[in-house]
Amino acid sequence: MHILWGLLMSAVGMFMLVCLTWKTDFIVYRLLVARSRIAWGEGDAVHRFYQVVGIILLVLGGQWALGLIW
Repeated sequence: MHILWGLLMSAVGMFMLVCLTWKTDFIVYRLLVARSRIAWGEGDAVHRFYQVVGIILLVLGGQWALGLIW
């Protein structure tokens, strides 16, 4: 079961990393950015934050899928 959840976590991390790097017009991206701008304000801070979170999710999901953690 850890393989499934690890791959799902990695997929979410990859989605965040790719979509937020390209700043697409995908609805989930726009919702994430709109909600985060309330706390972070205008500018690229929101995009950088989600890129870092995407990388972290990608790495942790890969480790979880391989059974290295949790």
